[in-house]
Amino acid sequence: MADLPVIFQDKDKVYYADTCEPLKAAARRGEVYVHAWSRGSYPGLRLPPTTLPEVRSIGIWDAPRPQSWGLDLHCNEGIEFTYLARGKTGFEVDGKSWLLKKGDLTITRPWQFHRVGNPQVGASRLYWLILDVNVRRPNQRWRWPDWLICSRSDLKQLTRLLSHNEQPVWPANEEIARCFTRLAELLKSCEPESSETKLKLYINELVIAVLEMLQQKQIPLDSRLPTSQRAVEMFLAALPEHAASDWDLGAMAGQCGLSRSQFSSYCKQLTNMTPVEYLIHCRLDLAARLLVEQADLSITQVAFASGFNSSQYFATAFQSRRGCSPSDFRGQRLKAERFNLVLA
Repeated sequence: MADLPVIFQDKDKVYYADTCEPLKAAARRGEVYVHAWSRGSYPGLRLPPTTLPEVRSIGIWDAPRPQSWGLDLHCNEGIEFTYLARGKTGFEVDGKSWLLKKGDLTITRPWQFHRVGNPQVGASRLYWLILDVNVRRPNQRWRWPDWLICSRSDLKQLTRLLSHNEQPVWPANEEIARCFTRLAELLKSCEPESSETKLKLYINELVIAVLEMLQQKQIPLDSRLPTSQRAVEMFLAALPEHAASDWDLGAMAGQCGLSRSQFSSYCKQLTNMTPVEYLIHCRLDLAARLLVEQADLSITQVAFASGFNSSQYFATAFQSRRGCSPSDFRGQRLKAERFNLVLA
């Protein structure tokens, strides 16, 4: 398998391949019915090691009433297809929100942060399949399982359709609905150890149905999406929320699967700053927020919470950027907020 999905980590939050802990807890409480076959940390019965190893998880949940939980933002170890067979529920991908309704199909790539619930799951019956195609970033080469029966040209076309567009929500056709229904019936009636042939057959049918649906849509394709520049764009867009992490040039380049010089070149093109300059820029923005929003923190604590290793360097950089010291900036902003409250 490829390396782990993109992982962002800061002082109090980690984003990683989903473990579905809220779903597992709700199932234990009897609030939702779950039946799945999975690997790793995904819920359900364990798939045998040699049975279609690219299948990371396949399952169904049935929530008969609105839930008190939702799945947090996460990435998956593969491309995920979900189908909403009944009900409605919120859904978010890359900061954009949808209300999924009966008959909607979602397709999320391994690098797309998404969540189901937004914030809580609605009354719904949802089917899912996570299939590892050996990519974690948009600029990596897709490797489909060798047990798929699609021709080489069909798989090439499917890869192009999925990698050159990132639309996450589609109205499913009747064939896709039938494919997911057959998979759900297999899960409920058989055991993983005795179901490899049917599982392989039904997943093949689903992949072919998705390919035919996308071909019929004549969707616009963007050749920039599966490029190294796109990988850097995505990383830089997410960096402000994770600026406090222990980044250096090598770590940032590694998240995009690029050499230091390649990453630096793309960063300069996209931001007109070197990677280190852009990182400091993000950290100073974070520090400005903390100075106002967490007035109980000392200047030194704000410096460390923003990713700086030296309070003196932080003060110098902040003065250069804002034209005033961190303490003066805090005093001015808090004074302005109190003034606005009085006027209100």
